Amino acid sequence: MTTVRAHTTHPEQTSEATPAKYCYATRIVTLGGNVTEIVYALGMEDSLIGTDISSRYPDRAAQLPSVGYYRQLPVEGILRLRPEIILASEHAGPEHVLTQLQASGVRVIRVSDKPSIESLYKRIEHLSQLLCKVEQGLLLQSDLTHSLKISEQHPVKPESVMLLVMRAGKLLGAGSQTHAAKIIELSGLINVLADQSGYRQISPEILSVRQPAGLIVTRLSVQSMGGLDAVLQHPAIRLTPAAQNARAIELDDQLAQGIGLRLPLAIQAIKSGLGTQNTGFGAHQSGTVNQ
Repeated sequence: MTTVRAHTTHPEQTSEATPAKYCYATRIVTLGGNVTEIVYALGMEDSLIGTDISSRYPDRAAQLPSVGYYRQLPVEGILRLRPEIILASEHAGPEHVLTQLQASGVRVIRVSDKPSIESLYKRIEHLSQLLCKVEQGLLLQSDLTHSLKISEQHPVKPESVMLLVMRAGKLLGAGSQTHAAKIIELSGLINVLADQSGYRQISPEILSVRQPAGLIVTRLSVQSMGGLDAVLQHPAIRLTPAAQNARAIELDDQLAQGIGLRLPLAIQAIKSGLGTQNTGFGAHQSGTVNQ
């Protein structure tokens, strides 16, 4: 069982700015859904003027002007918004774009976004200090710790699962060193691609060897493939134990692939949808959580 407690680490990049500098920032762009949701939770939504397409939570974040995908950023699209500061996931890029933005006079602050709970606590602390929302940040950490402890209750049998996502017409599975892999681990299940790093293209040959007992499929992937029934009938999937026994859940994309404030909800959805200790989980149970 994972023991969870609040972390009080120093921000990764205290040299970037003093906390007081951005107390009254009114033109903020966020890059990365795991960053955006915290800025909203800290009560700074009125200062947000743009974000990227991975920022789907809360729902109103999707109404902001989008600068594209945070790993493939355009300089012009961001500068057009005239941001005062950019709060970016450490995975944002490409690097030369961020360098150009800095050279243009825009302050770019990188935020921890590793696939770990420790990184999540560090991200909350860093952003709350930068935006002078320290008390709110401490409350977020406290609530997160409490919710994670609850999510640890009722352990499930460690069965094999795989998280699937459709990208650019290719079916990919989440291997190690990904947020999705860590979420599977925290749910008490076994990632059949744990010996692979990053996201790997899935083929019938791979699945015939891996034989996942359960599948987690992102919501946009389910939609693009024509529904969960169509996913289970995919040539690479239909002969797996997961497909044969209709053990698959649909999960919100950011929830499934991002260790953020809703991590406890993701864990609970996966446990209730695929955990063998539960009864009546049923075929095609949706694990989407919209809180």
